[in-house]
Amino acid sequence: MQDTSTRVTFASFVTRTRLMMIFCLGVTITVCLFLAWLGYSQSVVLGVVQGLGEFLPISSSAHLLLVPWFFGWQDSVIGTLTFDVALHLGTLIAIVAYFWRDWLDLLRAIPGMFAKFTHTLRGNRKTLNVVEYRLVSLGIATIPAAIIGLSLESIIELYLRTPLLTAFMLAFVGILLFAADRWTNQQWSLDQVSWRHALLIGLAQACALIPGVSRSGATITMGRFLHLSRDAATRYSFLMSTPIMLAAVAVKFDDILQFRVADLPALFAGIGVSALVGALAIHFLLGYIKQAGFGIFAIYRILLALVIVVIVVVRGGV
Repeated sequence: MQDTSTRVTFASFVTRTRLMMIFCLGVTITVCLFLAWLGYSQSVVLGVVQGLGEFLPISSSAHLLLVPWFFGWQDSVIGTLTFDVALHLGTLIAIVAYFWRDWLDLLRAIPGMFAKFTHTLRGNRKTLNVVEYRLVSLGIATIPAAIIGLSLESIIELYLRTPLLTAFMLAFVGILLFAADRWTNQQWSLDQVSWRHALLIGLAQACALIPGVSRSGATITMGRFLHLSRDAATRYSFLMSTPIMLAAVAVKFDDILQFRVADLPALFAGIGVSALVGALAIHFLLGYIKQAGFGIFAIYRILLALVIVVIVVVRGGV
């Protein structure tokens, strides 16, 4: 009788969750259509691209670069790196809202973590609990991208935002993602992510500064190569995206403030859409990978790379 009750309760929870997601999807579509009707269709498209691409392992930076290139958008704001970074504010809102309990626990662990480090420096070693350990590992994972991003930002913006390089990285990381997911066993859970894992995944995240690599694609791929389970690699990728997105927005915040007043509605439209779509993308991916893995995303990356090459050839090397 108890087992039957448990199954009924779980089924009711699943039904409520699906209904909530359908409602959220309906709200998101309605908002997108309304903003497009108001004349912010480009912002809506890029907001959708950022929301999907930031969390699905398909590279948001590549798509934000390619969409204006595909359609020949010449707007002085749309398609700039500053506008792209501003859209990260939307996905930052999405990730904080979705994992707010996790981040609340991590923030609460800060005083205890520093207290234990102080005791350790005094020769009285204290063991970190699970949450404190995870907080330190996320800090370690953030360091490589922060250092490389600050050092190479201008080079990336001037020389690496090209369609052919983007196509190559889309295909290359897609192949790595498929290999890691197909031939690596699922050995470690989220609570078993070591500091060595964190550093290597952080280095992978730093590579995502190149358009086409994909931050989530690179970190999930490295996580799977390190034998993290699909769920662990994905959740860790999402959690470690928070500080790096916050840093990216902070670095570009002065530039964002330079937007003309006339451009602000388009900017806010893009940020709002990226937040709504980002939350849906997180929920979708966490459920999808438990059943199907990452193969479909690897195939999509390779096909998109081929499309880019064909368009470059047809346009005569544009």
